[in-house]
Amino acid sequence: MVEQALLLARVAFVVLLYLFVWRVVRLSVRDVRAPQESLILSPEAARAAGFDLGEPPAAAADEPGELVVRDSPVFPVGTRVVLDDEVVFGRSEDCEVVLAADATVSARHARVFERGGARYLEDLGSTNGTFVNGVQLAAERQLRPGDTVQIGATELVYGRSGR
Repeated sequence: MVEQALLLARVAFVVLLYLFVWRVVRLSVRDVRAPQESLILSPEAARAAGFDLGEPPAAAADEPGELVVRDSPVFPVGTRVVLDDEVVFGRSEDCEVVLAADATVSARHARVFERGGARYLEDLGSTNGTFVNGVQLAAERQLRPGDTVQIGATELVYGRSGR
């Protein structure tokens, strides 16, 4: 009788141990997958919080930005992509900048768009990612003069066109 009670206690202990480990793993995975809180405020949220953002320089809103090819298997070095409006990069023929010869570029890879006088870059769910200054984009990012953008094997530098 005592041996059966000890066996039952051992089985119960092992079951409880496995439940504990399963719970710890489940919580850890959930914490890793959970979206992280951003410490970057949108302009609207910053204004609502009482921060004075000032006005963007007048020239920034009037001048279109441009991306200049630094290295590419598709375009010659120095090729300029003027960013008057939304510009989509990808292998698809309906993109504004077609990178069909680059197998590492998705059909609709990334887009540059204007908001509030500034230009932003956004990855469109590409397979190999879009990089700014060597860092892969996780969300849209405002471009600043001198930023290096990498889409597939094509490397571009952002600046103001001044035209």
